[in-house]
Amino acid sequence: MAGGTGTTADGVRVPGLEGVPVLGSLFDLKSDSLGTYLRARQRHGDVVRISAGPPGLRAELYCVFSAEGAQRVLASEAANFRKDNAFYQEVRDSFGNGLLTSQDGDYVRQRRLLQPLFTRKRVDGYAGAVAAETEGVLAAWAQARDGVVDVSAEMTHLALRAVSRILFGADVDATADVVHRCFPVITEYVLRRGYSPANLPRTWPTPGNRRAAAAMDELYAVCDGIVAERRGAAPGPAGGEDLLTLMAGARSADDATFDAAELRDQVLVFLLAGHETTATSLAFTLHLLGRHPEEQARAREEVLGVLDGGRTPGAADLERLPYLTQVLKEAMRLYPAAPVIGRKAVAATEIGGHVIPAGADVILAPWVTHRHPRYWSDPERFDPGRFAPEAEAGRHRYAWFPFGGGPRACIGQHFSMLESVIALAMLLRAYEFEAVDTRIPVSAGITLRTRGPARCRIRRVEV
Repeated sequence: MAGGTGTTADGVRVPGLEGVPVLGSLFDLKSDSLGTYLRARQRHGDVVRISAGPPGLRAELYCVFSAEGAQRVLASEAANFRKDNAFYQEVRDSFGNGLLTSQDGDYVRQRRLLQPLFTRKRVDGYAGAVAAETEGVLAAWAQARDGVVDVSAEMTHLALRAVSRILFGADVDATADVVHRCFPVITEYVLRRGYSPANLPRTWPTPGNRRAAAAMDELYAVCDGIVAERRGAAPGPAGGEDLLTLMAGARSADDATFDAAELRDQVLVFLLAGHETTATSLAFTLHLLGRHPEEQARAREEVLGVLDGGRTPGAADLERLPYLTQVLKEAMRLYPAAPVIGRKAVAATEIGGHVIPAGADVILAPWVTHRHPRYWSDPERFDPGRFAPEAEAGRHRYAWFPFGGGPRACIGQHFSMLESVIALAMLLRAYEFEAVDTRIPVSAGITLRTRGPARCRIRRVEV
């Protein structure tokens, strides 16, 4: 069925996006999934069915675009919407059963063991590592040819170095290089398999399987070696305060400890989620400021007023940089690092006057909800004022959800905000940004991805 309406088991008709005969919206989703979801909401409302694939292999996606619907799926009825879809299974098979992909008792146990390591006080202690890696970027920029940098590539490098330093401490150099080389191979493999209607077994010796297996072997070997060392170390001055050492020492009467394989899985997930998401937020914040000089000047003025005397920013400065935080949040609205969130419905559920059938693949799209005219006036306009306290207070909690929500909200959201604000403050204090590429095509991978460079011309700030 390619378009029209679909009927659930309860007889409630769900609007369907028009597609082509036989294949439905398969090619639209493959070429521009984010644009397809936007068109679906504009044409059919907040609950839309999208069919994709040939008969016998067809996927039926039930898309929920309202803030109220997102709250139902992620929070109030979270137990009814699980990470059981094919895409999450591919992520699980490649990056392990860590906090991002685990479910039920595994997830509860992992979350309880990890939560004490992500308190605000503990996370604030990583500000120095973020500042040190940002200083490295600034030093490299001093040598930049013609004063033009690709902020997407540069922020990926910065975020990867920062999360690797925090996870691995003194082993940052070796691990960052391996992650930089292996992650793109593995993520492309996950995406290709996750969005394909049918896949060959991973064990078959195809070129793609062999490349991915080699990348996973190399990445796993490095992580396993460091995990083995850390499991014999004690937290504190003797054993170091890197996050992996703390995870190796995490224990409770009810949950015991992580074994070596579990530690590796947590490391892989934190590497994946901890650098790609923050890199996206940083890159698009800088690029948007490069297109909006008045907002950039206001943010810089705030930074210079707070970081007097050229001092290095710390965690305590976050509350003193409210406008810079608003800028960051607005960039995360327009370019959410997780633009699409998938779940599978356990039981039939009514949302927005329509019934989502049991077993259905459910799509939430922050990319769409963050542009929904019910919550955002002139939604494509860059306006940091949307995140002034009084504006936030009057808006639905799930009109903006770049970190998800409910019981599975991102455990690292405070770290992401801390890292982003500190890095942005240091970069804006040192440089002015002017966008060279005024339009940046994007696509939805595991995280939001740029399809090409996001170049800015940089100029030293004269203070």
